[in-house]
Amino acid sequence: MAARSEVASPVVAVPPARGNQIVIPQFPDRKLISMQSAFNFLTEEQQKQVEQAVVDAEGKTSCEIVPVVATSSGRYDRPEDVVGLWLTVITGLGFWYFFPRVQGQAGDWGGLPVVVELILAALAMVIAFILGAIAGSRIGWLRRLFTPRQQMQDEVAARAREIFFDKRVHHTEGGTGVLIYISLFEHVAVALADQSVIDKLGQSFIDQICQKLTAGLHSGKASETICEVIREIGDQAAILLPRASDDKNELQDALVLID
Repeated sequence: MAARSEVASPVVAVPPARGNQIVIPQFPDRKLISMQSAFNFLTEEQQKQVEQAVVDAEGKTSCEIVPVVATSSGRYDRPEDVVGLWLTVITGLGFWYFFPRVQGQAGDWGGLPVVVELILAALAMVIAFILGAIAGSRIGWLRRLFTPRQQMQDEVAARAREIFFDKRVHHTEGGTGVLIYISLFEHVAVALADQSVIDKLGQSFIDQICQKLTAGLHSGKASETICEVIREIGDQAAILLPRASDDKNELQDALVLID
């Protein structure tokens, strides 16, 4: 999809952050059943490599780079309802098919009372709905199947802007914050930067960063790609936004993981 600019919330009196989002078409899942957690996405060694890349990049530029990996960016209730409803219908039909109600014959006093059968059928369907709702919330591919793609993209964009402010990326003294946001469930990556960074490096550079991030994640080289993108930001920003002699590290040089 075409890259697009994101504008930070106008409620906060700071220059708007801009960036773009790229959809990752076939993000390789390591866990096909349960959703992949941000805490298991990278090994401890890979996390240290990413953090070191941030330290090295910020050592030559005034930019404050914050990489974030999130398990999911939205609640997405719809899959729970849809899967629960379908499983309820299937259970009801199965109950009717396998346990048909037959008229009693002469000399036959077997079978359950109608009230008991209705109670059992209702109980079975309630249990089916609960199990379906649990499956819809915990099975990644099933949850993704019943969630509109546009909704996921909107949720990721909104969550990225929220984190841009919550993690104080926009509060740097020179307005030089850069956020690299990866949302695993949605398979979407977002790059956001303060206006001063956009003015110096250009929107096309942010687009390029997202394209490179997308290609690397798509190929399964997550840690290498994140480190490479951070280094590229540092190299480019070192020319146009060099680190001053009295520059101080305003944000922690860490990989932020959100489960």
